[in-house]
Amino acid sequence: MVYLNFTDLSEEAQNRLLENSKKDVERKFGDAIRKYVKENYICFETVIEEEALRNLYSYTYVFNV
Repeated sequence: MVYLNFTDLSEEAQNRLLENSKKDVERKFGDAIRKYVKENYICFETVIEEEALRNLYSYTYVFNV
């Protein structure tokens, strides 16, 4: 679960969530993504960014009001 303060949905908070998601994706699927990138000659950072955005939808958010 991701706990957020409802009044703190600033750009910094959004960037922090995205960075955490990138780390999470790389930890979970890093080897598979590296293999995919190598086979298809695409940028690793681009794939991680796209997967991190998708990963954000899998989180359960709790907003403190």
